[in-house]
Amino acid sequence: MIALWDNDTPYFRPEYRQEVPALFPCIVENSKACVIVIPGGAYCHIAGEHEGMSIAKKLNENGISAFLLRYRIAPYSHPVMQCDINRAVRVCRSLAGKYGYDQNKIALLGFSAGGHLASIGLTHFDYGISGSDETDKISCRPDMGILCYSVINIGGKFTHRDTTNNILGGKEDKALCDYLSSEKAVRSDTPPCFIWHTAADDCVPCENSLMFAAALSEKKIPFELHIFPEGRHGLGYDCALSECPHTAQWLPLMINYIKHTWNL
Repeated sequence: MIALWDNDTPYFRPEYRQEVPALFPCIVENSKACVIVIPGGAYCHIAGEHEGMSIAKKLNENGISAFLLRYRIAPYSHPVMQCDINRAVRVCRSLAGKYGYDQNKIALLGFSAGGHLASIGLTHFDYGISGSDETDKISCRPDMGILCYSVINIGGKFTHRDTTNNILGGKEDKALCDYLSSEKAVRSDTPPCFIWHTAADDCVPCENSLMFAAALSEKKIPFELHIFPEGRHGLGYDCALSECPHTAQWLPLMINYIKHTWNL
């Protein structure tokens, strides 16, 4: 385990009884790229193996290093989650020399609310700040995004209500909803993305992914988008393989996308 901060974790509240945000390394030798895996859970819990370590292991099997991210959830609210994802990229980049991957080949891979957190990292980043330590001076811009049945819109027609309520801390704040609705925040230096969803998702509508892809297109950011006809929300890969194998194509398609985009 690698804590995101050695000490003085920003916004830390011991009374919330949550462990400090951290990265759990899954490193393979001679890997040229690294992916930060972010499970979902509506910002009220962190989903299990099917959106976490099992995905990191699949990346490892394909020669790609990974880190599993433990981030803070409710009763924490914005800006804590953004703070965690930005710092996770900085720390991952700072470890490139130690673990041997390219510091300019770091991706965020998120599921559901974890996909929302990834999308925040893809749209609200900087190239280094004056902070409490040397790590803050490192860029937190990811080099790729991988969004899996992600919540993108906050507070709007296609949002997921629990995700919205938890990241807002129960407040009603239109300006903050707009800030956290990632389809409204894509910028010209947002990195390329691989996006997938299912049309049958009745928990987080596929319009979330469609809106984000449209925003990328408007900014001429390269992306690959797959909307599969079948599959419930929260499939991950192993469940997709057993329940609707056609949808399970997302994982080999994603691996091909990473290798093609980064010439691995």
